[in-house]
Amino acid sequence: MTTLAKGKINDRQNGGGIAALVVPVLLLLVAFPLLFIVLQAIFPDIGKGSLAEPFSLVGKTLSDERLITWTLNTLKLGTGVVLGAAFVGVPLGLLRGLFRMPGGALWDVIFTVPFAIPPYIAALGWIFSLQRRGYLEQLLGFNLGQFLFSYWGVVFVMTLNVFPVVYFAVSRSVASISGRYLEAARVCGASPRVGLTRILLPLTLPAIAASLLLVFAMSIEEFGTPAVLAARSGFLVLVTGIEQRLTDYPIDMPGASILSIILVLLAFAAFMGQNWLVNRRDSGTASGKPTRQEQMELGPYAPLAVGFFVLVALVGTILPIAGVLLTASTRTISGGLSLSNLSLDHFRMLGDNTAGALEALITSFTLGISAAVITGLIGVLTALVTVRQKTFLARILDFLSLIPNTIPGVVIAVGLILAWTQPWLPVTAYNTPWVLVFAYCGLLLPYPVRYATTAIRQLGTGMEDAARVFGARPITTIRRIVIPLIFPSMLAAMLLVFAVASRELVATILLAPLGTVTIATFIWSQFDQGSVGLGMAMSSVAILITLTVPALAALLTRGGKSRTS
Repeated sequence: MTTLAKGKINDRQNGGGIAALVVPVLLLLVAFPLLFIVLQAIFPDIGKGSLAEPFSLVGKTLSDERLITWTLNTLKLGTGVVLGAAFVGVPLGLLRGLFRMPGGALWDVIFTVPFAIPPYIAALGWIFSLQRRGYLEQLLGFNLGQFLFSYWGVVFVMTLNVFPVVYFAVSRSVASISGRYLEAARVCGASPRVGLTRILLPLTLPAIAASLLLVFAMSIEEFGTPAVLAARSGFLVLVTGIEQRLTDYPIDMPGASILSIILVLLAFAAFMGQNWLVNRRDSGTASGKPTRQEQMELGPYAPLAVGFFVLVALVGTILPIAGVLLTASTRTISGGLSLSNLSLDHFRMLGDNTAGALEALITSFTLGISAAVITGLIGVLTALVTVRQKTFLARILDFLSLIPNTIPGVVIAVGLILAWTQPWLPVTAYNTPWVLVFAYCGLLLPYPVRYATTAIRQLGTGMEDAARVFGARPITTIRRIVIPLIFPSMLAAMLLVFAVASRELVATILLAPLGTVTIATFIWSQFDQGSVGLGMAMSSVAILITLTVPALAALLTRGGKSRTS
């Protein structure tokens, strides 16, 4: 038997060893909390260590009139946001992909911003812009507070947060379709309407539908915007209903578990639909060789198209950020928009550690870095097994690493509460910072796994085979060859994990130990206590982190691609 063949056998054996190390970690982070959500829904007294009276509260919870209302409101909200995202994102994507838009790359950057801003911060910015005596009323003499604190207001704000998902999916799909197809249709006498309806839309329909299903899943999972806006008008959804059952006395853990299962099923159905649309057989345009992208000129419609882009950028990007910055830069809300009321006092208060601001920043950064390092290591090990091995254990590992994509943050939080408060546990992570690290890892693990998987697939196996021929052990191959080559992609994924974890809201609110304050809980508490300016100053820091870190991650990813090419 050759040295290379022996090396491949040893590699398979070591791959099984890596999987045996990673599977328990994924079971702890993902399966363990989900298992106890199901068990709590079935056995209402499991928190006391009892399996008595199974299913005794399921009927009571399902017959609650509020459950029907919350579920219908959740579906109504998701549907409304889908329609809004389609109305905004599809035309923008078609224009960007089909025509030579002036400043095309700049628009891509601008439309990344709404998706990057934490939704609850954007909602707070809209509150101070549109509410009674807000910035809109001070400037133009009227307000839209009644609209904002309603179902349509929530749909409006959430649409502006998620429409980039549709925009980028549609624009990339359209750009991949050579303009020669539409040109050939025109040469054959087809009108622009026929080219649009018979060629362009059928080819882009899978991308449109898949992105809208993703928008639906994101909308029904979102907690911050419904909690900030919809709760004031009594428009409650499943996520706010779960939070209510966990925070209002008496605490209803079985009810929260059942609501969590319903929410997971809705999100899972959306992701399964999205996955089916992405992977199903669709119309192809491949000719066997790459073709140059050919975009058309806008001609006399250029001002109209650019005006549409400017309007969406103004409403979706500039106004919410301006609302946050203005509120953070005014001494008092009642002082209004005047030069005498402008001040950097709230930013100075952050530096002076008012209300524990510096501790909140340090805590968020520490938790974010911890989650980034842990998920980065797990992501690399998971990707090595799933890419290099074709075993049943590898498929289980891949499945466990992707489950978090379908799990709302509030469900992860509920599962961790249930799992780590069991009386039989000798040691518990509950009421310690580790429970937040577990939550962030459970939610954000797919980022490093997907990044590492892509990078490892691009490497091939040549260098690893050569290392084995020369007698290198698998751990040496991973440490000296694989990790250095994929490090830029790893670091980019870890930076994204850090950016999201450092400002995560819903799991942090439900799980943060007493005395532990993060960026998200600091903003939330300052808003509740009426210290709006200080909360908005911290929001400005969160926005800065959120925009800077992904940009750095993109640069690192681009550098990594050029290095491995």
